[in-house]
Amino acid sequence: MVKPKKYLGQHFLTDKNIANTIVDSLTLSQYSQVIEIGPGMGVLTEELVSRFAGKLTLIEIDEESAAYIKQHFDSSKFRLLQEDFLHADLNNIISVPTAIIGNFPYNISTQILFKVYEHRNMIPEVVGMFQKEVAERICSATGKKAYGIQSVLLQSCYDCEYLFTVEPNVFNPPPKVKSGVIRLKLNSTKKIVSKESDFRRVVKAAFNQRRKILKNALNQLTSVMAEKGEMPFGSKRAEELHWTQFDELTQWFYK
Repeated sequence: MVKPKKYLGQHFLTDKNIANTIVDSLTLSQYSQVIEIGPGMGVLTEELVSRFAGKLTLIEIDEESAAYIKQHFDSSKFRLLQEDFLHADLNNIISVPTAIIGNFPYNISTQILFKVYEHRNMIPEVVGMFQKEVAERICSATGKKAYGIQSVLLQSCYDCEYLFTVEPNVFNPPPKVKSGVIRLKLNSTKKIVSKESDFRRVVKAAFNQRRKILKNALNQLTSVMAEKGEMPFGSKRAEELHWTQFDELTQWFYK
């Protein structure tokens, strides 16, 4: 047994049926590589090994969990990297289109997704378990209270789908909140026209003052506004804009 470590945000899933349902949520079976982040005690790993033997990479920061995986699974069927996913060089790990799956630690789940976003051209699909509030935020529709920076950035390239809710009692130790499983599938028809760094800058600035209308929230760019006249969507708030409108707004600022 592995003792869950609070500082790593470890909550080990104990229900194999739920684990199998999570793995079933991967829509393509022909991936050349699948990465599981934080296998812990291997409840997802067991099913992944049976389906993706020889194609599976496990990334685990916890030395005790890594030792448990080596002891309880046939290591010839996967590659185990004992390192922090957030600091891992994915350019050295990913060389083919790769799916990512995991029961992600709540304390770094948003950072995991921002790293996925940065490498999205090589990550066509993500299936993961998150704190329910975070899962809902990622998949939120425009105009909803949960809609935010992650919603806009991830939905600009992925189709984001909330799959199901998981109760706390199927974890050791039980978290204080419910969990949500979501699926992100890369949409090849979605493409922002503006420069990505400019797009992110505008989106973050808009949501940093989300209670203000955009012409006030983005007033640090007043010199640009003075030169170009009335800003598109200036009377709206950040949560009212679809990602395509943020793209249009970014082009107005920077093109």
